[in-house]
Amino acid sequence: MYLDEYLAEDIGYGDLTSDTLLTNEQAKARIIAQEPCIVAGVQDIAAVFERFNLKVNVKAVDGKKVKKDVEVLRVSGDARDILKTERLALNIISRMSGIASQTQELVTRCHKLNPKLRIACTRKTTPGFRYYEKKAVVIGGGDSHRYRLDDEILIKDNHIKLVGGVKKALTRIKKVGFTKKIEIEVENLKDAMLAAKEGANIIMLDNMKPHEVKKAAEKIRKVNKDIIIEVSGNITPDNILDYAPYPDVISLGWLTHSYTSKNFSMEII
Repeated sequence: MYLDEYLAEDIGYGDLTSDTLLTNEQAKARIIAQEPCIVAGVQDIAAVFERFNLKVNVKAVDGKKVKKDVEVLRVSGDARDILKTERLALNIISRMSGIASQTQELVTRCHKLNPKLRIACTRKTTPGFRYYEKKAVVIGGGDSHRYRLDDEILIKDNHIKLVGGVKKALTRIKKVGFTKKIEIEVENLKDAMLAAKEGANIIMLDNMKPHEVKKAAEKIRKVNKDIIIEVSGNITPDNILDYAPYPDVISLGWLTHSYTSKNFSMEII
């Protein structure tokens, strides 16, 4: 997915340096983790190399922790094609491993307080790279939430303003049918209770303080214990544990917009 576009962007009309220096040299190379991490994207970078008919030997499993200097993949074939695909492969595995590592760290920390809590990402992703960012979150033990706008009904604050309130929004949206869950974003206890009574399946408590979340969650569950309670809005690794005990889901854009890539390199053997 998207790999052909990525390759075209990077290669252009050809690798001027490699195509000038090299002819038919054959080579072997290996991708190495330069720091400990949860590796993610090994199969995806294998697909990059395979587009040039290079032989690939995958040596690591997505979602597993690897140590520094561990070889995660070996590739062999035309040296020019190995060099053409090097940067895209490294970009993908570095970014995906960064996301997966940081997702797993948050999941591990939060599960100590709430073992059933789901950590989810949002649509705050890099245009064109969403598939890989969200896949990395799942590899790290998180949830991808909705992938795009046609996945789920999610009534947000601007929808509510446009239609004139929580009750009107939920009344209108119910016309879509019974096959889709209805999620609504609220910013205060009053709207949260109204949403619970009006039949929302998922209530997102947005930009609320931890003590407000606790109170709202308790009251919502008294109305309907089956309502899924999600928390979002300005949540980071620094404050996530303050929220962790109360909801069913915590979604944070931080997972895909503020991650640190992990360092990988490729070495010709």
